[in-house]
Amino acid sequence: MMLSHLWPVMRKEFIHIRRDPRTLAVMFIAPLMQLILLGYAATTDVRNIPLAVIDQDRTSASRTLIEAFVASGQFVVVQHAASDQELARSIDSGQARAGLIIPPGYAVDLLRRQGAQVIFVLDGSDPSIASSSLSAARLIGQAMSIGIQTERRAATAPPLEMRTRVWYNPDMTSAVFMIPGLIGLVLQLQATLLTASAIVRERERGTIEQLIITPISPFELIVGKILPYALVALLITLEVLLLGTFWFGVPIKGDVGLLLTISCLFLLSTLSIGLLISTVANTQQEAFLLTFLTLLPSVFLSGFIYPVAAMPAVLQFISGMIPLTYYLIVVRGIVIKGVDATVLLPQIGALALFGAILIVAATVRFRKRLD
Repeated sequence: MMLSHLWPVMRKEFIHIRRDPRTLAVMFIAPLMQLILLGYAATTDVRNIPLAVIDQDRTSASRTLIEAFVASGQFVVVQHAASDQELARSIDSGQARAGLIIPPGYAVDLLRRQGAQVIFVLDGSDPSIASSSLSAARLIGQAMSIGIQTERRAATAPPLEMRTRVWYNPDMTSAVFMIPGLIGLVLQLQATLLTASAIVRERERGTIEQLIITPISPFELIVGKILPYALVALLITLEVLLLGTFWFGVPIKGDVGLLLTISCLFLLSTLSIGLLISTVANTQQEAFLLTFLTLLPSVFLSGFIYPVAAMPAVLQFISGMIPLTYYLIVVRGIVIKGVDATVLLPQIGALALFGAILIVAATVRFRKRLD
């Protein structure tokens, strides 16, 4: 009896699902995307960490130490710096995530009883990379000390001491790394969802046609629709910054004005993505599902949670096509490191390019949909 009552309702719902193939496709594609992205991106086993080197000794012993770092598979030498300032600029810009400073007289000190000391500098802004770098450097130092002691056939004090310095986040606190990243993630989610759902809501209510016949151009209509949500998104950015600073104790070391200015460039991309979604979705449910689908690659491949350096080459390439990847470098660089615009020029250029391409594509697509 119950089945006879349930079947008509179930049949009606199956008909609705069949008549909405796009929503059905998104429902099946999202779990596959989650599985693939998590399967390849969800790893903290970081290798090929960019390393900057200052070799002030320039002997065969110092070259052997550098080769040991490279041979471990954990490090790749990306720069031979000439000074501490050059090494600092390399780490500030993100070109290097660690630095090795070999002082003059290193080879001579190795032969003495007190042994030699080298300095290993870490970028602590990303605790997962910093922890991997620190563990690898200590193992390399221990292995070299054991090798030297074996050659001398003497169990004296370790001839090599690896002295570490952690910059920007000495305690390697995860909140210092995650809170700035949340600014980018929240900004993308809110801007994309608000824009997409607002325009779809107009279409559902039938009021979009009233806007079309008003004496304004399609471009003015688009700008008028997205600018309020851009301002709301900027206020959300300030809200997250204030909460992260006063509640979680994450200090802002850089220029807040610079951060908000670059955030406007990032908003061009996120609002354009929302506009593109609005040209595809017919209902607010579809807009929400498509927004969630576009958010998945950003969460897993942008470096928000998992280090990009730990991902396969294919996923690193895809990561380079996600605007959030560049914005996270910007927001973490300004908040954690206090860097200025000159250090962030590559990221600013990339965000401007993404914004220009996406806003043009969204405008063209939206005009076609209005026609």
